[in-house]
Amino acid sequence: MPKLEISRRSLIGGMGAVPLAGLAWRQAEAQTAPTRKWSVPYGAAVRGGSLTEDADYRATLAAYCDHLVSEGGLKWFDLRPTRDRFDFSEGDRYLAFARANGMTFRGHTLVWHGALPPWAEAIDNAVVAEREMIRHIETVVGHYRGRIANWDVVNEAIADDPQTAPGLRDSLWLRRIGPRYVALALRAAAQADPGAKLIINDYDIEFIGDRYKRKREAFLRLIRSLRADNVPLHGVGLQGHLSDNQIDQAGLTAFVNEIKAMGLEFMVTELDVVDNKMPGPPDMRDMVAAARVHDFLGAIFAAMKPSAVLTWGITDKYSWVPIYFKRGDGLPNRPLPFDVQYKPKPMMQVIEHFCR
Repeated sequence: MPKLEISRRSLIGGMGAVPLAGLAWRQAEAQTAPTRKWSVPYGAAVRGGSLTEDADYRATLAAYCDHLVSEGGLKWFDLRPTRDRFDFSEGDRYLAFARANGMTFRGHTLVWHGALPPWAEAIDNAVVAEREMIRHIETVVGHYRGRIANWDVVNEAIADDPQTAPGLRDSLWLRRIGPRYVALALRAAAQADPGAKLIINDYDIEFIGDRYKRKREAFLRLIRSLRADNVPLHGVGLQGHLSDNQIDQAGLTAFVNEIKAMGLEFMVTELDVVDNKMPGPPDMRDMVAAARVHDFLGAIFAAMKPSAVLTWGITDKYSWVPIYFKRGDGLPNRPLPFDVQYKPKPMMQVIEHFCR
């Protein structure tokens, strides 16, 4: 696949500082697809139907990715259509593809406020909530014991704008079990597979602004409390759904330094660019998106090398972004490293710059 060259100057300083002169980008001479020799492993989220039906999609994933994570398939809604039935068919297919192509497979996610089936949403007491949460973790992690490298055990535990401590998101698990549900979930996962790495994953701590700072601080409080209580935790995941908001580079670097000081891994788990409010022309927008990714990854790498960088999808052809953030001008969203024709974009060159 062709390698893309972009002006480094055009990537400095974010959206407001991207000069028009730096918006041009060109294809260098074609070269063979990479052999996945990353110094920091790169991966992507995968969709089932696309994986089955699209040979180019499979080939791009196989050429570029060390890791896969599923968009669906391992969430409660997919795994547990009824209280007593576990359906592993979709997750097993993703795992088979990953293993056949020499990739590791991440588990996403064991405990989340979203994607719950109706029967789970209807749980109305602490005893049942705790029993079903632990049963779910034991059954799912047990099914994949020794085959899934790491799990997003608890996803999005922090409120979008935490005003008071501890700052946890309102959810079924918080309402029924209380704040201890996070530690309970991590301990259950560790018991189900002592060899798996356990991650807590969240978003929206990387931008400039008081709300994002409060969320960053609440996330750190949670992590520190888990460490103080000797709860099994191996790493922290930051999703990285970037937007037109500026990256708080100093704040993000300081956050990652705190994670490093606690002896934890740090990984980027769901990187993409929500571009509905960015400039319209595709070439200009691609450069703005690449600049945002450059600022984001630069702030992280300034503190430590993450254990992995994963994008939430690999091609604009298959992305959640246009479902929720469709552009008002009618132009297609361009949130991912490859366009709909599987041509790498400036964002991919930024990822290669940091991860090679």
